Amino acid sequence: MSITGRRWTMRRVRALIRHTGPTSLIFRRRLALMGGAILVGLAALLFARAADASSEAFDHLAGQWPWLPLLLTPLGFAGIAWITRRYAPFAGGSGIPQVIAATRLPEQIGGRLVDLRTALLKVALTLAGLLVGASVGREGPTVQISAAILARVHSVLQVPLRASVMVAGGAAGVAAAFNTPLAGISFAIEELASAYEQRMTLLVITAVIISGMVSLGLAGDYVYFGVVAAHLPLGSAMVVALFAGVLGGLSGGLFARLALAAATSRNRLTDFSRAHPIRFAACCGAVVALIGVLTGLTWGTSYAPARHLITGGQEPLWFAPAKFISTLATSISGIPGGIFAPSLATGAGFGNLLRWMFPEQQGSAVVLLGMVAYFTGVVRAPLTAVIIISETTGSRGFMLPLLGAALVADGAAQRVCKERLYHGLSRNFLDRAKAAPPG
Repeated sequence: MSITGRRWTMRRVRALIRHTGPTSLIFRRRLALMGGAILVGLAALLFARAADASSEAFDHLAGQWPWLPLLLTPLGFAGIAWITRRYAPFAGGSGIPQVIAATRLPEQIGGRLVDLRTALLKVALTLAGLLVGASVGREGPTVQISAAILARVHSVLQVPLRASVMVAGGAAGVAAAFNTPLAGISFAIEELASAYEQRMTLLVITAVIISGMVSLGLAGDYVYFGVVAAHLPLGSAMVVALFAGVLGGLSGGLFARLALAAATSRNRLTDFSRAHPIRFAACCGAVVALIGVLTGLTWGTSYAPARHLITGGQEPLWFAPAKFISTLATSISGIPGGIFAPSLATGAGFGNLLRWMFPEQQGSAVVLLGMVAYFTGVVRAPLTAVIIISETTGSRGFMLPLLGAALVADGAAQRVCKERLYHGLSRNFLDRAKAAPPG
């Protein structure tokens, strides 16, 4: 080879190294995605175990001293609300509205809404909420901390922060939290990305697969609620799905409307909550404590009674409205915590009401239809609801009736609350983040 040819080849090699080598933006972007997704899987798994331990600790405490929550829960709500407002004002609530708001202006306000310090404090405060009996879940906070982890890894590697990064982080969080990879992808499409761009596809799927593999490798191939053999004859499935969709959609839409009204409306109650947020949180805690002491079923995520219903067991008919009120009181109190798992439990309770209406049908199948309908009514994401229910119960063969109930519920919920819950709540965080001083 001539000297000129060798020089031309070396120039091509150097150019290739600059373009795709360890110092290139492409390499750093891929490293940030893969490394961040691994950290998301680990964080989601650790958070899940800590949340389970917190719930078990409170259950043990309430079992030893049944009346103690009447004092502990209101004081706990007040303390958590004070810490949130003082040290982490963007940590309140679910965490999903913060990520949605961050995707609107990722470079300007993304660092505030998905800040890693805020997300870590949110995790601690969510665990504290479970320790005092709050009706919260870990899935929404997992979305926020997952987006924060990916954002921090991108910052360390000096990769520009894009909306797609936070969408991928949030989707990976849902996938790892429930061990439901398909639900993570559908959640990114329906909730986190208002206009799902084609270039996000590979990013989201890669993050979901990597975080899911980490969670699967460490926690095993588990099904969140256990495998349920749900089945109904076609004619019965159509009738029950219709009733479930209407009842669940209206109920879930009512929850969303009340939660949005508490955040955005002006009346005596909301004026009091804004003027005296700590006292208001304590009052919400008192409501949660009173319901919990009287029922013994509404603490935390209510995973046990929900699973009991899904697998064919019996619970009191008042479980659904009791869990509805407890979750609503927790949600509007301003303390950190998600509503995914509590909404699934409430939906199982509404499915229990349907089972009373259709006693001749298989109980587990009816409960699942009520569950998917209520959850759809709350979050207005029918595809995500169907996939979450099917993946967390192993009832993939029952997806068609679930989809029918979800679509009916989505239409019924729109009659009660036209705005989607997470997107309505995200506007508050968007406005507050714009108004907050930098740094």
